[in-house]
This record gives sequence, structure tokens and C-alpha cells, in this order.
Amino acid sequence: MPSNRRRPPPPFVPGLLLLLLLAVAPPPAASAVGVNWGFASSHPLPAAHVVRGLLLPNSVPRVRLAAASSDALSALAGTSVAVTVGVPDALLRPLASSTKAAAAWVHDNVTRYASSVRIEYIAVGDEPFLLSHGQRFQPFVVPAAANIKKALSAAKLSSKIKVVVPCSADTYQNASMLPSKASFRPDVNKTMAELLSFLTNNSSPFMVELNPFLSFQQHKNLSLDYYLFQLMSHPVKDGENKYDNYFDASIDALVTALTKAGFSDMDIIVGRAGWPTDGAVNATPAIAQSFMTGLVNHLAKKSGTPLRPKVPPIETYLFSLLDEDQRNTASGGYERHHGIFTFDGQAKYYANIGQGPKPLKNAPDVDYLPSKWCVIDNNKELTNVSSSFSVACSNGDCTALSPGGSCSGLGFPGNVSYAFNNYYQQHDQSEDSCNFSGLGLITTVDPSVDNCLFTLSIRTSAAASLHLTLAMFQLLVLFMVLHFLFIV
Repeated sequence: MPSNRRRPPPPFVPGLLLLLLLAVAPPPAASAVGVNWGFASSHPLPAAHVVRGLLLPNSVPRVRLAAASSDALSALAGTSVAVTVGVPDALLRPLASSTKAAAAWVHDNVTRYASSVRIEYIAVGDEPFLLSHGQRFQPFVVPAAANIKKALSAAKLSSKIKVVVPCSADTYQNASMLPSKASFRPDVNKTMAELLSFLTNNSSPFMVELNPFLSFQQHKNLSLDYYLFQLMSHPVKDGENKYDNYFDASIDALVTALTKAGFSDMDIIVGRAGWPTDGAVNATPAIAQSFMTGLVNHLAKKSGTPLRPKVPPIETYLFSLLDEDQRNTASGGYERHHGIFTFDGQAKYYANIGQGPKPLKNAPDVDYLPSKWCVIDNNKELTNVSSSFSVACSNGDCTALSPGGSCSGLGFPGNVSYAFNNYYQQHDQSEDSCNFSGLGLITTVDPSVDNCLFTLSIRTSAAASLHLTLAMFQLLVLFMVLHFLFIV
């Protein structure tokens, strides 16, 4: 950040206590731990900065890309980082309907990079079985995965790259939270049977997406300690098994569901596990650090779970590398604040993502826009400011103003200034984006207050922001052309 910016330091353990903890710390994160890298940002850090400034300096062994990003794959070329490439839900239907569309997708996003990028998995869909999706994507999941597999085989890559399908935890979890009671939802049973058979036939693992913060919000009877891997005086009892953390209970719930479906020995990958730092009560850097430390240390022990002792998930991906201010907020504004790093690559807290006990290295040489902010002009009549505030928030990101958020204590008119500035920064500090019917004022004085930081955007090219959308559009056009020619 520019030198005049005030950022609260990450909550590292100070002094002698840190040295004592490091002396008994578990080994660095195993290679089976990776990070998610998403692209839902209005001003994404350039891919080369992410790879050369964050992934490699912090010794990240593996990364899961939310989508097939040409910039990210090009930046990863020549590195030893293992890569999982995501296929968005929007592409499931065309990929399921056309083997030629699947072949085109594999050619453009896998084959052309296979000689220089260590691609290990193709993740088909982004939680397509979410309860809130209903039947929207279900019919297309397995056919899309099968067509991707065929395309990989035709490209002679199927022995190196496996196909997986990320499944949300609500695909199998139940209200009781007892692992022994879990089973797959009735509405997904038929599709799940097809998917499990497909995965087994292709020696692929089951990928599950865990959202511990959402679970914590939904189950008020479970303590925060249960989610943070803290010692509990009263573990959750499930028959002869005892659970003192959410992670093990979630894995064993999945094991139970797989067993009931007839696939008890299937390998498991955790495609997502993290904790937000803003946007809700109990979403803070300190609590996120506690969760991540507990999770990584727990995985390093390789103790497994009560139902699978000494057999932990074969891989676990921390969620997430960077904040994303364009993520869907259906489950809460906190979804935009899961990053271990801020959107501009600055560490929010300590987490072992491969570098061991050493502090995280921040992205260097970030190219920020000028030190200018948009705030409310207190000299103007403010009686009609609510409409401008609504416009700014609906077209920007005001999740930090949510109850419990880092800026929730601003009050009026500070909250309006925060909204104005976020809109202004997302629009690259264009002068007209700080108008708001004459209520906006551009200032060179940083309006940040304590832990509430007023964003200062980074320079980013239109190409970096749009290449994912264009790639999806091109594939959809291809599908329509093939359909029109009756060759699907």
C-alpha cells in the first residue's frame, strides 16, 4: 500500500510467546494443503503478481482456480504448483450437450497448457447441488463431467488429469449434526448415484465444499470453540464416537453418506474450508487466524477422523487466497471477505499456506490509483442522501458496513462516505462517479478510521477483468452454432 495508508497489523502472536509456540509448532503445511484462487473481483491483482508475488514466495504447493483463466494458467507455466481448473455452473449445459464443445473447452484451457502447467484436476461445476439451486444444474453435471473426461482421453491426458465435481456440504448434511445420521438429500439421490459410479469408474475422489462459518451461523447450539479446533470439555457424542471439531464431523458425515450409497472407500478432497474476516459478527482476522491455524495443524497430524482413523482427506484447499468484492452474497456479505490476503495481496493474518512458521510475504510493487477518496460533502443539504447511498451500495460493495463488520460502527454520515468511496474506486476514480447529485466530494485525506479502511483501488486492465466472461461467451456461442448445424 502507499506509505500513508493505515492498515492494522496482522494479529501475530508477539515476542517471547511466538518463539515458544514455534518451538513446539507442527511441521509446515503438507503438500496436500492448497489454496483457492477466485476471480470475482472488480479490480483483480494481475495474475503474474499473484503467482510471482504470493504463490511462489509463500511456497504454496497447489492452487485451485475458480475458472479457466488464461492469465492465471500462463502465469503458472513453468512452476511446480499443482493446479485444479474450475468449470463454472453456467457452462454445464453446453458441455453436457455437446462433445465438440467439451473438446473445444479442453483444447483451449487444458491441452494448450498441459506441457508447461501441472494440471491435476478439472473441477466440473461450482457447487451445482446447492439446495438453493434446486434442479437447475443437476441434469447436466454427470454428462458434462463425462464429456470432459472423453475430451481428456482423446487428448491423451486422462492418465494425468482427473475429473471431479465440487459438492456443497448441504448435499448430505442433516439438521442433527450427528455424522451417523447423514445421508445424501433425497432430491439428489439419483444424480448422486450416477456421479459416484462415474467417479469410481475413473478413479476420481469426491470433492466436498465446507462452509464452517455458515454452519456456525445456522447451529447456535454449537460453540465457536467447536469450529476453531479448541479443546472442548463436552465433545459432541455420536454413539461410541466423539467429535471435538466441526471439520472431522463434516468429513464423517460425508463418509456415512457415501457408505449408505455403497461407496464407503471413496477418497475425499476438501475443495473449500475457510473463515471470513469481515461482513458479519465473528468474522474477524483474529478468529480466521485461529481457524486456519487449527485446521492446518490438525491436517498436519494426519490423525484422520473417528470413522477414518489415520486417513485424512487426500487434499484440502484453504478458502481463499484473495478477497473478492464481486462474489455472490446470497449466504451473507462475509462471502466477499474470505481472503487470507486483501484483494491487493496484503496479508490480513498469519496462516501457514506452505511457508511454515515464517510470516506471509505480501504482493510487492502493487500499482495503486492516486491517493484520492470520495466522501460526502457535509456542507450540502443531506435530507435526500439515502437514495444516493442506496445507489452506491447496490453498485458497489458495502458488506463491511454489515452488523459486526469492520465499518459497522461508522454511523452517519461516515457510512455514506464509505459507500460513496467504494463506488468511486470501483469506477476507477472517474470524476463523475463521485457526483451523487452534488453530494460527493473528492479528497486527498485518507478517511479510514481505525480498522475501517476506505478502499484505494489498483490499476487493472479491462482485459484482465473480462477474459473469463469472454471465454464463457465464446463457448456458449460455439454451442449454439453446433446446435444450429445439428452436429451436437
